[in-house]
Amino acid sequence: MESVLTSLGGGLLQAFEPLNFFMIVCGCLAGLFVGCMPGLGSVNGVAILLPITFLVPPTAAIIFLAALYYGAMYGGAISSITLGIPGGLDGGGHCFRWPTDGATGQSR
Repeated sequence: MESVLTSLGGGLLQAFEPLNFFMIVCGCLAGLFVGCMPGLGSVNGVAILLPITFLVPPTAAIIFLAALYYGAMYGGAISSITLGIPGGLDGGGHCFRWPTDGATGQSR
């Protein structure tokens, strides 16, 4: 159990180094931008921005790609809810459910 906590602490210290934290923020913002555009999804965003990862160390590159992927997954809900256009496969549920919930101001 002690080695698990040591490894977890080491991983958190690695994630919050200045370069890695900068890559988390940049990846989330880029993913949010890519995800909110209809027709582009998380996999497309990773494929388009993959050349950026050649400029940084491997740990920062994986962190950037993971943040980009999850930012795009979140950003896909923006176009689904506001425009009624699913940006990806996961956005279809937002298109059909939001008009009944959000427009009336009521929650379930």
